[in-house]
Amino acid sequence: MNAGEACVLADRIEEALVFAERALRLTRERGERGFEAWALRLLGEIGSHHSRPDVATAEAHYSAAMALASELAIRPLVAHCHLGLGKLYRRTGKREQPHEHLTIATTMYREMDMRFWLEQAEAELKRLG
Repeated sequence: MNAGEACVLADRIEEALVFAERALRLTRERGERGFEAWALRLLGEIGSHHSRPDVATAEAHYSAAMALASELAIRPLVAHCHLGLGKLYRRTGKREQPHEHLTIATTMYREMDMRFWLEQAEAELKRLG
């Protein structure tokens, strides 16, 4: 886990944003595309974390992270982006979108035998009702 993710978990969002933006800048300067994708996902997490999430910003970051992760074949990151989008859409009251993303995340986690994350995605699906 990196410092930005730890800050998100500790609900220190402004501090997480500083880490994430710095990570994104450095990874782009260095051409570290895999790490860039992870930084973009972290920015998606930050945008979706607020009590009033910035849906457009979170969607843009998750989508950019997912596109780059797909290109680089980083399947766990693609699954994490689907999970993040599913959670975001569930919390913002959208109906079909969370189910689609959470189903994809669940399938991917199962295929990769990522049990902890599979349980997280399944729990989100149950919250949909």
